[in-house]
Amino acid sequence: MEIKIGIQNITREIVLESEQSADDVAALVSESLAKGTELRLKDEKGRLVIIPGNALAYVELGGEKARSVGFGAL
Repeated sequence: MEIKIGIQNITREIVLESEQSADDVAALVSESLAKGTELRLKDEKGRLVIIPGNALAYVELGGEKARSVGFGAL
């Protein structure tokens, strides 16, 4: 699933692919915002991304879809 994270006062967004479900990520974001703690997410390659909760501007969660292979229907 693709996750886009906007940071306050920063023009670029953080984009990562994660194996976590949308519900899991939404729960982590809500907890981070409510408690003012850091948001910790892992990407597909096992890298850890840490963002201060008070710096979050937005989090966009992409749909969980299987990647298509081949040329598709012509």
